[in-house]
Amino acid sequence: MDQEEKGSSPDIHYIEEHQLSQVKITLSNPLRWVNSYVLRGDDGMTVIDPGPRTAASEREWLAAMEQLGFGFSDIASIVLTHHHPDHYGLAGWFQERSGAKVWMSERAHREAMLMWGTDSTMDHELPAFFRQHGMSETKLALLPEHLNGFFPQVTPHPDISFIGEDLPFRMGNRIWVPVQTAGHAPGHLSFFHAESGVLLCGDAVLPQISPNVSLLPGSDAEPLALFLTGLRRLRELHVRTAYPGHRHPFTHFRERIDALLLHHEERLATIAGMLSAAGRLTAFEVCTALFGEKLGIHQLRFAMCEALAHLVELTRRGEAKMIENEDRMCYFSVRKQPHS
Repeated sequence: MDQEEKGSSPDIHYIEEHQLSQVKITLSNPLRWVNSYVLRGDDGMTVIDPGPRTAASEREWLAAMEQLGFGFSDIASIVLTHHHPDHYGLAGWFQERSGAKVWMSERAHREAMLMWGTDSTMDHELPAFFRQHGMSETKLALLPEHLNGFFPQVTPHPDISFIGEDLPFRMGNRIWVPVQTAGHAPGHLSFFHAESGVLLCGDAVLPQISPNVSLLPGSDAEPLALFLTGLRRLRELHVRTAYPGHRHPFTHFRERIDALLLHHEERLATIAGMLSAAGRLTAFEVCTALFGEKLGIHQLRFAMCEALAHLVELTRRGEAKMIENEDRMCYFSVRKQPHS
């Protein structure tokens, strides 16, 4: 199927019990699709996480809107759980055509500007950061073009209205509580409707894969600690059905959070064992040991940021330390515990 043929027949599921439609918008990466959600209200339609801006996704949305029976003028609001292009990207396109407000957290908007704003320097800062942590020049050379390739997916940027954390927020005909977490994405918002037990959780909790947790220059300094804290907060909610950003709705919400908490503790223990055995390692050496050496640049960026997030968490816990040599190369080693 060529690019012109993709996106003509969107996959839509209407869940009458929960008064929402799930619209699958095609992705070119291994995730395959992002779940957008549409809620119908007396004041119009709310579109949540419309997906990246591509020619295919535009066509998918035009077909989806026709199938669901609404037009741009019927859209009351566009709501974003976080700043990643596969969730944020089409917001400006929708706003230009509908005039609707686009809502997200203030923290998430700052991150969008850090990554995709007109003054962003991430295409220089991230390669320099990865170089300091041992990535090879061959891989580093691929990063600027890779990062700049996302700009068409998020253009134009929308004008943003901010959602207050924990303040009731209307979507459709229901009042939702925004729950702000971090780690996967700073300022990430999930939306909880307590009466029905429905949680629109974006990428904060995913049913089959572990959400990526990334350390990035200029962003949160301890992302894994924030991610684990957010999971524990979400675990306190009485969720009957979770609607995630990727894969399918699920009901085993607390069990899934427990599995994610255990996964990261096991990964931290694995990395600590690697440092103990080797004496010292760069983050890139840890990354390749964990995830292999055959990743494409997209997956390698996530893997490297994830390795760094875990190394920083071990350092925060006092189980590892980072040493910077005279060439500014950084190494991690286990921190020797004093004898009692």
